[in-house]
Amino acid sequence: MSTVSCLFCSPDPNAIVLENDYAIFIQTEQPILIGSGLIIPRSHRQTVFDLTVVEWCETYALLQQVKTLLDEQYEPDGYNVGWNSGDAAGQEILHSHLHVIPRFKDEPLAGKGIRWWLKQEENRR
Repeated sequence: MSTVSCLFCSPDPNAIVLENDYAIFIQTEQPILIGSGLIIPRSHRQTVFDLTVVEWCETYALLQQVKTLLDEQYEPDGYNVGWNSGDAAGQEILHSHLHVIPRFKDEPLAGKGIRWWLKQEENRR
C-alpha cells in the first residue's frame, strides 16, 4: 500500500487528541464504546511487528497518557487494548494501530474480553 493512499499517514490534525514525536491518539468517529480510539505510529508501519524499538516505547508512553485521559473523562471499569495484524486477524487498514477501548460494567457484554470471540465453538478449526 502506498503511503499516499494510507488513511493513517495523513490524519486530520483536528482529530488528534494526544501525541508525541512517534505516535498519535485519535478517538474514533463512531466509537465501539465511548472513548474508544487508536494509537497510530506516525511512520507507516504495516503491522505491530514492523515497529522500531523506539516506536514501541513511545507507543507505550502514549498509551499511559491515553489511559490517564480516559480515566479522567469516562471512569471506565476496565480496558481492551490490542493490535490486529494481517487480514486473518481483522486488520482492515494496513498501517499499524493499537485499539484502546474503555470497558464498563453496565455494558451488555461486560466481562467478555478480546479472546471471548475467538473461543466460540463456531470458530474452532
